[in-house]
Amino acid sequence: MILIGSNLAIAHPILYQRLARNQRNPDIIVIDPRATETAQIATDHFALKSKGDLPLLYALAHCITRDEKFDRPFLDAHTEGLEEFASFVRDYSPDATREKTGIARHRIEALARLISNPCKRVSIWWTMGVNQSHEGVRTAQAIINLCLLTGNIGKPGTGPNSITGQCNAMGSRLFSNTSNLLGGHDFGNPEHREKVSRILEIPEERIPTEASWAYDQIIEGIDSGKIKGLWVIATNPAHSWINQDRFHELRKKLEFLVVQDMYAATETAKTADLLLPAAAWGEKSGTLINSERRIGTIKQVRQAPGQALSDFRIFQLLANTWGCGEMFKNWSSPPAAFEIMQRLSEGQPCDITGIRGYQHLDEEGGIQWPFDSGMPRPGHDPLNPDLQSKHDRDGACHSGERRLFEDHKFHTPSGKAKFLFDPPSPLPEATTGAYPLTLLTGRGTSAQWHTQSRTKQSAVLRKLYPATLLLDLHPDDAGPLGINDRDPVTITSKRAGIPALAHLTTSVRPGEVFLPMHEGIVNRLTFPAFDPHSRQPSYKACAVRVTIDRA
Repeated sequence: MILIGSNLAIAHPILYQRLARNQRNPDIIVIDPRATETAQIATDHFALKSKGDLPLLYALAHCITRDEKFDRPFLDAHTEGLEEFASFVRDYSPDATREKTGIARHRIEALARLISNPCKRVSIWWTMGVNQSHEGVRTAQAIINLCLLTGNIGKPGTGPNSITGQCNAMGSRLFSNTSNLLGGHDFGNPEHREKVSRILEIPEERIPTEASWAYDQIIEGIDSGKIKGLWVIATNPAHSWINQDRFHELRKKLEFLVVQDMYAATETAKTADLLLPAAAWGEKSGTLINSERRIGTIKQVRQAPGQALSDFRIFQLLANTWGCGEMFKNWSSPPAAFEIMQRLSEGQPCDITGIRGYQHLDEEGGIQWPFDSGMPRPGHDPLNPDLQSKHDRDGACHSGERRLFEDHKFHTPSGKAKFLFDPPSPLPEATTGAYPLTLLTGRGTSAQWHTQSRTKQSAVLRKLYPATLLLDLHPDDAGPLGINDRDPVTITSKRAGIPALAHLTTSVRPGEVFLPMHEGIVNRLTFPAFDPHSRQPSYKACAVRVTIDRA
């Protein structure tokens, strides 16, 4: 089990507990600049330099392709671009990447042998330490490349696995209307637009021909005056947006800000011209898709307080008020909306046309996608009709567990997986004499979550994390600065300076410092760099200096 930029113990404690109790006693490799809580149970910890992950992954691929420790028949039959990739990583030997990674050659060679061992099943997991980067997409693709090279895909106990935090993160990726056109369709594909138009009964000319703007592009649109009004739903950018001071300045350019949230006290809600109070989990019904692709239902068990309504109902009422309610007449209820989602999914990787509505989801305790209408009855083996699951014998339907890519067919025009790669890019903001330290940010404790819209409301949880912002600082850096443990300090970037108390620890590397992201002032420091493919902000590395505050 390889964890890259992922502190499960803090960020995903339930998954961490399962890993810690794994009776197979797997090797646990943690690749992270910090000696995190998760690193404490690791078989080995690779404390690489900040954003040295992509060079490290290329160095591992270099060793594996150099020694030809891969299944060539599998790669020839099911992948494209192997020769080009092998040629590319030829320049990324462990020695050539040592300055970028900080990892010795013998350790990289040993890890390459471990993950290319055909007797080992290797599962690679990553979270925001990879994604929140100026080159997060290529780093994730480098992980996928390693899984392809070593045959660790489509089999139990293997695969590249991106861990997300929110319970419906996958649902929003498949059916949001930003990066794709509902269900993974392409805004630029006329056939896709025609299909969506027909199913939604919305004129095709009303459907955009290109994807919506990403978050940072929306911010730039406010700055240029192209965007006059903004509607923020269930997020808190006044706290979480990178280079936060600029967001507050641009807020002044908006003529009207609407915030739709279950809390009126978030930093963003406090600046709203209009607040739309939204119902919480348990106060509304619908479906969600979890990280194992399992679609389940949520049930309303109580009435939302006061004027609060479900997001679904708010959208309905506004559509009617704006005079376009007829366009959404078929979206009469969450079950009706789910049936529309099913029709939209037909023929897509996420095809769920075989699900028989809400009742089927409840009977099964959730059903994994894909589940198309042409699939054999779950729990039923067409080659062994007498072999039935207990659920099947009882007259119900059991979805079982289905693993993607077991058939080695991938979602590309050729059906083959592609090796994708680019040279690593330098840090967007390098350290200098005036700003000699690299700031890392991340989750601080399991009692805190993101911008603390909810967790800070709990008196119990507030007792479980520090009352004051703490800066993790290596003793080797603190000594020359005259800083002792718990001294008041100021952390300064080119954008702002913020106060904290020094926490001297060897959990960070010399030359690097760490702040938890949960306090609103932390993102005043961060540098606004974005991945060119995903537009994901690069929260994890910017240049700072630390000075002691002498009263």
